[in-house]
Amino acid sequence: MAGPAFRAAAVRVRVPATSANLGPGFDAFGLALGLYDDVVVRVADSGLHVDIAGEGAETLSRDEKHLVVRSLRTAFDVLGGQPRGLEVVCANRIPHGRGLGSSSAAICAGIMAARAVTIGGQDKLNDAALLELANEIEGHPDNVAACLLGGFTLAWTESGTAHAIRLDPSEAVVPVVFVPSKPVLTETARGLLPRTVPHVDAAVNAGRAALLVEALTRRPELLLPATEDRLHQDYRAPAMPESVALVNRLRAEGVPAVISGAGPTVLALTDDGAADKVSQLAGTGWAANRLTLDGAGASVLPLAVGQ
Repeated sequence: MAGPAFRAAAVRVRVPATSANLGPGFDAFGLALGLYDDVVVRVADSGLHVDIAGEGAETLSRDEKHLVVRSLRTAFDVLGGQPRGLEVVCANRIPHGRGLGSSSAAICAGIMAARAVTIGGQDKLNDAALLELANEIEGHPDNVAACLLGGFTLAWTESGTAHAIRLDPSEAVVPVVFVPSKPVLTETARGLLPRTVPHVDAAVNAGRAALLVEALTRRPELLLPATEDRLHQDYRAPAMPESVALVNRLRAEGVPAVISGAGPTVLALTDDGAADKVSQLAGTGWAANRLTLDGAGASVLPLAVGQ
């Protein structure tokens, strides 16, 4: 049986940073942020060439071990076969190991690019299958759902299959991220979580997670109580004491703040009038960035699109 046919032209995929958990929505909630990686992929006659600029340029592998390449390979297998060669160019802006979904961005960029460069790829790998494949590679759906769909996402698995719902966050919400200089491995952060938690804490989180859906989409004035967490942030404090201290300090000032994903970045959900002031509250040692919310998710764009 003949393998798939590929487009001669390169394809460009843009993928957003994401913040998962958002406080009480552990392993379920995700939010797409206006900070992007771009990946350009072209099918070549032979070999593999990987070029990286920006975040991770000094440390990431430029071979089959690169996560974008591994994701491309996985998707090509699903699509019917591997191309003879690949050229991959990555322009990375999402910090690595900081809880902003850099691995999910790489995975989504790879599988989106593989689908886009394969003739008939959309028919062989529809959007639902794309989410499922990203979940299989990543191991959980919260970040990849937000990366693929944009907006505010609720993700879950049922009978081993990943599902997600996309909601539009309120336009009044302005995210501010505080990025520390040192990363924390997701495996390290997850390793600090207990196997069981008190029933009262689980009950509080369930209520806050339900409230967060309303607060983030329609009533942002409720974001402070809605972002309270008792399931993961305090348990992870030994791996990121400065981050948890900043969360507590911001919340004491009335700012809805959480650990972004597995940390150590801190995410504040504020408004246009307060965002610049909030950006100044962390002090030295943090890179504070006022961002926008991303509504598009992973997108195939013209090669000439602006940076």
